[in-house]
Amino acid sequence: MENYIYTNTLNGTGAAIAITDVGFKPSYVKVINVASGGLCTLEHVNTMAAASGFKGITAGTKTFITSNGITLAANGFTIGADADVNVSGEALHVIAFR
Repeated sequence: MENYIYTNTLNGTGAAIAITDVGFKPSYVKVINVASGGLCTLEHVNTMAAASGFKGITAGTKTFITSNGITLAANGFTIGADADVNVSGEALHVIAFR
């Protein structure tokens, strides 16, 4: 049976994090950091450019970023070094699906 969904909680590093054990190329990825000033999310769909994403922060600001976002790969994805999302030592909750 093939996997169609991936979930995980990991610690932010402040540097890009490659997730290579998903087993499929995701069509959607969401990263949630609830410690980063309250709440910060980053979403990416497979029609977006590499290293981009739709970011939301606690203050209600929503922006489309074109660097340090999410990049899809054949068997996973990379979470970029966005300073609001991928904060060193803070928990990142991740969901991806095909």
